[in-house]
Amino acid sequence: MLSLTDITVRLGGRTIIDGATAWLPPRGRIGLIGRNGAGKTTLVRVITGLIEADGGSLDMPRGTRLGYIAQETPAGPATPFETVLAADPERTALMAESESCEDPDRLGDLYERLIAIDAYTAPSRAAQILVGLGFDEDAQHRPLDSFSGGWKMRVALASLLFSQPDLLLLDEPSNHLDLEAVLWLEDFLKSYPATILLVSHERDFLNNVVDHVLHLSGGKLTLYPGGYDAFERQRAERQAQLASAKARQDAERAKLQDYVARNSARASTAKQAQSRAKMLARMQPIAEMIDDPSLTFDFPDPDELRPPLITLDMASVGYDETPILKRLNLRLDPDDRIALLGRNGNGKTTLARLLSAQLAPMEGGMTASARMKVGYFTQYQVEELDSEETPLQHMTQAMKSASQSAIRAQLGRFGFQGQKATTEVGRLSGGERARLALALITRDAPHILILDEPTNHLDVDAREALIQALNAYQGAVVLVSHDRHMIELTADRLVLVDGGTAREFDGSVDEYIAFVLGKSGSGDKAPKGEAKPARSTPADRERHKELRRLAKVAEADLARLTGRLGAVDQALADPSVAEAALAKLSMEERMKLRADLDSEIASAEQAWLEASEALEATAA
Repeated sequence: MLSLTDITVRLGGRTIIDGATAWLPPRGRIGLIGRNGAGKTTLVRVITGLIEADGGSLDMPRGTRLGYIAQETPAGPATPFETVLAADPERTALMAESESCEDPDRLGDLYERLIAIDAYTAPSRAAQILVGLGFDEDAQHRPLDSFSGGWKMRVALASLLFSQPDLLLLDEPSNHLDLEAVLWLEDFLKSYPATILLVSHERDFLNNVVDHVLHLSGGKLTLYPGGYDAFERQRAERQAQLASAKARQDAERAKLQDYVARNSARASTAKQAQSRAKMLARMQPIAEMIDDPSLTFDFPDPDELRPPLITLDMASVGYDETPILKRLNLRLDPDDRIALLGRNGNGKTTLARLLSAQLAPMEGGMTASARMKVGYFTQYQVEELDSEETPLQHMTQAMKSASQSAIRAQLGRFGFQGQKATTEVGRLSGGERARLALALITRDAPHILILDEPTNHLDVDAREALIQALNAYQGAVVLVSHDRHMIELTADRLVLVDGGTAREFDGSVDEYIAFVLGKSGSGDKAPKGEAKPARSTPADRERHKELRRLAKVAEADLARLTGRLGAVDQALADPSVAEAALAKLSMEERMKLRADLDSEIASAEQAWLEASEALEATAA
């Protein structure tokens, strides 16, 4: 379908893509991944012809229709429904011509072509796509100018999907979507009849949609079969092979260098030394896979406060004397991890602003601990950072009475060390700016972190680092996110914001997904993960939360021990690539360590099974 050969792109004097080569299978669903700043969007723009490569070639079948969302969002008096229908210019032109055509032969040809392209089902298809992306009947027929930028981006996405190009190019399509719309899009793309090239950092989305992963790293492309989890396994194997090969090469290089140094000056061995020097010169270094040491999140732990931190009692909240949410009953304790679910526009951000004290309740009661500090993250904070100032300047202004060492320490918690701390914000990646915003809101060690879509600018590795940091953080967390993987691993309570109120969803993320997609059962039977009032049965809720915590701890222990076992097995198989701590152990000590790990893994598996079974019993 599409082949890239030795593609090279230089921007601003820097090589972004360096001799990248790949072949994309026809009708494949390919996930394009890589670290922030690796050049993914640049590569997509080369494929679309928006950027001309400095070298190499790009080939695809003649007549291939490309589909890509332009930077400009649709605007004007047209409605979303009209805009989506207009995305098929052939249908629009044929329909217009058929209305004024008086030539019977030409009219017959027009009707034949309209039937061939399913022109008469187009309104139904357009409406289905718009509904899937969150537009109800009323919203579909409102003028575009009445929508925010995020909703206009949804119209642009709907138009692209409706046009059904032969090569569908999607660059972070879920950034402007809620979880419900992401689930619909995922289902839509699974059955898309042509080739997809998808840039995404969402692990579950990639696992459920793509059948190949195209990895861009160091300016090079590597194609892996399978989803994201399969890519990670294959890449880990390749990393181990590279590490082993590099260790062998380094040892061989050291031997050659030693021989050349000892024998170059002696006439009897000068030729042999010269020959080995030539071997050294020809030896191509094996590059290590680079891990970014600055990719860190480390939230400072707050001092202890007695529960509850926040209590809502029949509270209402909204704007301009118009309530958006009513009858809010919610208790938030220091160890709570809550994810707010529901479509965009239902009031998740409004509830988050109420909890952060940016909005006051219009009716009802809200009590909060007097000493409580809140860290509230939104995308606006990322966008409002001064591009001409450095992270050090931003943090110095935020921590006016703090010492330089304390300011540097807070920046260091989020990877801004050395030169990074004095780099202008305008030169930082989107992920780095998001990290800086998180560093700023946590400078006072807040008791609650309220995070509204914190992952929009983060790549997969950064998201994993954020998940680990949230699980290590000792305060409460309220999360608004469309990233299922993050919700699953960080939240132990789900609150559904819908119908003008917020209710506890007593089930798992998978049960909520089934609930959203209507796959939880048939007839009048309620889904297992039914939305219930947030004030229901505190004792049961505490028991359920504790069991989820135990299951999560056991699962984390199991993952940690399994990873440790892999490192020990690698050290046993090839001691030359062993970690420093394992390299110091004798073979007998490594074997004993392996046996101990086997025993610990069995115990962790048993603990996980017991916690999971107890959790299922409480949910039944």
